[in-house]
Amino acid sequence: MCLSVPGRVVDIVHEEDLLFGKVDFGGLQKRVCLDYVREVQVGEYVLVHVGFALCRLDEAEAERIWALIEEDGLMGDEGDDAGSERS
Repeated sequence: MCLSVPGRVVDIVHEEDLLFGKVDFGGLQKRVCLDYVREVQVGEYVLVHVGFALCRLDEAEAERIWALIEEDGLMGDEGDDAGSERS
């Protein structure tokens, strides 16, 4: 099964012709390619799959998805730690 996870963009960096950013997944921050969502701004939410942001989300939709992921137990131990730090 494939799973996309919502996260909040905390930093944006241009590297050569590509757009990357640091995305926060409830306390766990990862480097993500933002090239598919070039209009994204710091503070906005994106849906991420295997290191690529696929689309922008509003905060309510990001929280709804996190709730479903947690309810279904799809993230395992790592997700539990990250989810417990989300506000």
